[in-house]
Amino acid sequence: MAVSRRNFLKGLGAGISVLVVGGGVYRAADQGVFSAGNGPAYEPWENWRTDEAEGALRLVQSGILAANPHNSQPWRFDVMADRIDVYAETTRNIGVVDPFLREMYMGVGCALENMMLTAAATGYDAAITLMPDESDTTLAATITLTTAESVSSDLYDAIPNRHTNRGAYDQSREVPQSANEAMEALNTDADVSILWLTDEEMKTYFSEQTLAATEAFIADTQQQEDSDHWLRHDWQELQEEASGITYDAQLMGAVQTTLAKVNPRLTAEQSGPFFVAATERHLDGAREFGMLIVRDARDNVQRLNGGRLWQRIHLWATNNDIAMQPLNQLAERADREQQLGIEPTFSRVLAELVNDDEWVALMPFRFGYATQEATPSPRRDIESVLV
Repeated sequence: MAVSRRNFLKGLGAGISVLVVGGGVYRAADQGVFSAGNGPAYEPWENWRTDEAEGALRLVQSGILAANPHNSQPWRFDVMADRIDVYAETTRNIGVVDPFLREMYMGVGCALENMMLTAAATGYDAAITLMPDESDTTLAATITLTTAESVSSDLYDAIPNRHTNRGAYDQSREVPQSANEAMEALNTDADVSILWLTDEEMKTYFSEQTLAATEAFIADTQQQEDSDHWLRHDWQELQEEASGITYDAQLMGAVQTTLAKVNPRLTAEQSGPFFVAATERHLDGAREFGMLIVRDARDNVQRLNGGRLWQRIHLWATNNDIAMQPLNQLAERADREQQLGIEPTFSRVLAELVNDDEWVALMPFRFGYATQEATPSPRRDIESVLV
């Protein structure tokens, strides 16, 4: 919901005089303080199953709403009458934050899951082939379509309501074991699994090491700059790019979000401590952690299926009022260590957490009952993502 000028002035109270003196109210309007969640960049969430897109394009409408790293939306779709080729758009990779493209293929996998759910709901029998061309690693999947009876599902209905929740979670409410079991039951791939961190000592260790990985992340100039590249400080840029990390989605509170928007953009180096502080908030504001694990984290098929499972459990969680957020710092630092050939500090941490030679970490995450409603992120429209 957009913030009104009246509520904005009331919320900032005495501090607003500083903004008025500097013309801040006008800058607040220009920076989207009164328009959070509105504008062309947010329209895909509203028109995701309208009749404007027909046939196979309906699948793309839902695919673009999937979870993905840094909201980079690293996908491209070639739509034909009875087939959709889905490509990993490597030009939208997030740099040395994801040096081996682990997160990028997971994001494409999330889009594939939304598309398969939509295919069934809109009258298609869809057959999917992952990584169908050995000579083209960007061709992530081919979805072949034949007409069939429409079969909708609760997961399909959750697509426009699923958002990553970066706020605090309710510490007084424990997610029941039955919820974990229900999410496990959604998995259909023998090479992908979910590891729940249930031991309190292991949770503490995970939190401590995730914070340490975040500090190592911001100390790595290139990694921090590549991450900061996706921050959308300027409202007009946000609307034009329709991608990236926004202040609204951080759930920092009205005053802090407003100040972040109206003040000059911080440098990547300056923003680092805020990333650490946000991570502390995420870790302190959660009591439940898990990890997606796979047999081989370098295998693109397993990455895609890991993404499909993440999307599936996140949709299920959305229907059951459970909030979720990836906490990728450990895996990102482990990948960076391998890329640079340096001491494998966080690679060892992940191995200790998994504690099984047959499995490796793909993506850590937190989950719980939200205390704040998550907000949508901007999305590119269909025309922007078609081949």
